[in-house]
Amino acid sequence: MPQGLHEIELDLSISTIWEFVSVMDNWIPLVPGYISHEIIHARQSTWTFSGDIGIMKKKIQLQVDITDWIQPILVRFTLTGLNENFAGDGYFQAQALSLNRTKMTGFLDITAKGVKAPMVNAFLKTSIPELTQELTEAVANRMKELASIPPHT
Repeated sequence: MPQGLHEIELDLSISTIWEFVSVMDNWIPLVPGYISHEIIHARQSTWTFSGDIGIMKKKIQLQVDITDWIQPILVRFTLTGLNENFAGDGYFQAQALSLNRTKMTGFLDITAKGVKAPMVNAFLKTSIPELTQELTEAVANRMKELASIPPHT
């Protein structure tokens, strides 16, 4: 089970983090290799991104289903490969450390199935931790950028 977990502390309130991660359109474009996405309904979307699988570069399409939205601490989702035989899950979790400091955790677990699974999973064991860190840091950086923009009057 290739998986990655990355934690980051932010000088943002837990409600600020929730406002961002509770809207899929905010963070899907931050997935490394992002090409496009389509919101099917409030809890389901499809993502298309370019991914490296060993020496191959592939266009990967995933269906993403939100399984839990627990305000303000958790967004949990499942991942199902549409054009490749992948399955997995992930989450963003927030823990208030103080009024304006929050620990955010990003987690991904993606497993390849089928004939090529042993080779692909060996590659995913090293790439999923990196992908998780990149995504979590991209989400954190985007939230910090938005928090620094003064509101329109």
